[in-house]
Amino acid sequence: MTMVPNSSRPLVLEIALLALLATLWGASYTFIKIGVETIPPVTLIAARTLIAGGVLLVVLRLRGLRLPRDGATWRSFAVQACLNSVFPFTLIAWAEQSVDAGLAVILNAMTPVFTFLVTWLWSRHEATTFRKFAGVMIGLFGTCIIVGTQALTHVGQELAGQLAVVLATICYAGAAIFGRTFKSLDPIMPATGSLISGAAMLVPVGLVLDRPWTLAPSETSVLALIGLAIFSTALAFLIYFRLIHTLGSLGVTAQGYLRAPIGVAIGAYVLGERLDSSAWIGLLCILAGVLLMTLPERSGAAMRAT
Repeated sequence: MTMVPNSSRPLVLEIALLALLATLWGASYTFIKIGVETIPPVTLIAARTLIAGGVLLVVLRLRGLRLPRDGATWRSFAVQACLNSVFPFTLIAWAEQSVDAGLAVILNAMTPVFTFLVTWLWSRHEATTFRKFAGVMIGLFGTCIIVGTQALTHVGQELAGQLAVVLATICYAGAAIFGRTFKSLDPIMPATGSLISGAAMLVPVGLVLDRPWTLAPSETSVLALIGLAIFSTALAFLIYFRLIHTLGSLGVTAQGYLRAPIGVAIGAYVLGERLDSSAWIGLLCILAGVLLMTLPERSGAAMRAT
């Protein structure tokens, strides 16, 4: 039987997974906003990584797989944890004590821009074509439209929280590039290993800072934490590391642009945050930008063959 080459794998599936990832992560901002109402940020994120890591560990064992045991791989897991969970998760949770979930997700949509710039100026591990650059700019333009005049009037207020979200965005860009380190591993390996590493760092800090046994979180916050851990973390990480393999680090961060309208819409529906009517125009720009960044280049030979 003839094997079908990876290059012919339907792109529709990858785009669908990209949209699902954007939805899962878009919802995370609302989960966090509800969670931090009665759970301190560090404890919330420590529990998030611990639960998600535990879920993935069970899935990994059910699949008959075992995590690597060498120190080099676990050091890489620890670096990935810092870039993809420990710092950005905590920064965003801290920020959302004062910043609306919708504004947080919009600011976080800058991830593809930082990924493109880091790739272009430093790592150069992927081709930074003009088309990808155009996709970044169009997506950013759409994100700016979604912010709208009302949201722009709040930029400058709660500045520390907004800067924390931007710093988290830079961490995500670094995580997408560093995630290429794990291309030889099944996607569940770095997903599980990095979350376990993150929990190992955050749980002791949460125990010291927040003394969680003294807390009395609301049922709503606990449910938000469970949704955040299982759907927006465990499942999302599995999809994320798969897409790094198939779309590349720049392509996978394009979900940041999809995440913006989805996250704003969820925040508007659940939290009653206002969604500007110009969001639909911005959404069209964002979708155009995502397509430009993720569609594969057609080689000259392929074009001549058509």
